[in-house]
Amino acid sequence: MGIKSLLKSSRSSELGLLLVVGTCFVIMSVVSPVFGKLVTIKIMLLSLSVNAIIACGMAILLISGGFDLSVGSVLGLSGMVAALGMKYGFPFYVASLFGLMAGAGVGAANGFVIARLRINPFITTLGSMIAVRGLVKIISGGRGIYGFPAAFKWFGQGLVFNVQMPIIFCLLIVALGEFLLRKSRFLRQNFYIGGNERSAILSGIPVVKIKMFNYILSGVLAAFAGLLSTARYGNASVTAGQGVELQVVTAVIIGGASLSGGKGSILGAFLGTLLMVLIVTSIDLLHVRADWHDFVVGGVLLTAVIVDNIGRKGGGR
Repeated sequence: MGIKSLLKSSRSSELGLLLVVGTCFVIMSVVSPVFGKLVTIKIMLLSLSVNAIIACGMAILLISGGFDLSVGSVLGLSGMVAALGMKYGFPFYVASLFGLMAGAGVGAANGFVIARLRINPFITTLGSMIAVRGLVKIISGGRGIYGFPAAFKWFGQGLVFNVQMPIIFCLLIVALGEFLLRKSRFLRQNFYIGGNERSAILSGIPVVKIKMFNYILSGVLAAFAGLLSTARYGNASVTAGQGVELQVVTAVIIGGASLSGGKGSILGAFLGTLLMVLIVTSIDLLHVRADWHDFVVGGVLLTAVIVDNIGRKGGGR
């Protein structure tokens, strides 16, 4: 299947998902009048902003046949590194750069092991997830850090035209990512790699280089999301980002990406993230016990994987 056909298929998936999101929104607006209010919509967009930013990198990885379980730990690491930098007297922008570099470093390490040493992405990123989470505890001494400059907190709490900064960053990154994935020759090659890596190598595509870039990009986006989260809440927590990786993977698969690679889109990942937030918000507004959150997320992930598997088998036939 060619790139144009894959992109056309992604469009169909996005339209279907948009219909599902719209239907859920209408139903919940009728059931709970609070749901359709502007303030609720802003809260939902703010809630999804961090995960949607990470989902952009995860979508590209899944398209190329990759995977990254370390993004939640990288989120926590970047926030903690930036917090420590500010604590020890560095300007907030220098400390933030340290946080981004930490994310890029983890991504580069993942990319090297996976692309160069050809170790399974699941095993590699599972190991880095555990190791990085341990590193966060080591450098923080197991304690959270508070008290940041107002300029840093503005990036997570500030308003522009009455819209929170994390929402603005999220929408800009999603729009730019979607445009580049569809128009940039470099990123479009991920579809070939995910579809048939051996054929991609034989056709002259720099597979190792692209895979390295993908994992570094995933690390940087997760790190940026960590900085926004730290600025938004005004503290760097040892537990920040725990469970984010599964939420993001679920959203990206719902958005049309496949665990076998070769298909997906940034817009689909965003819509998948939006649907997940709609579900969780609906549970809260219907006064269902919060214990159901994890059960629902796990059930949605399992359903998405089963549907993806059925779709691949059908496509194969």
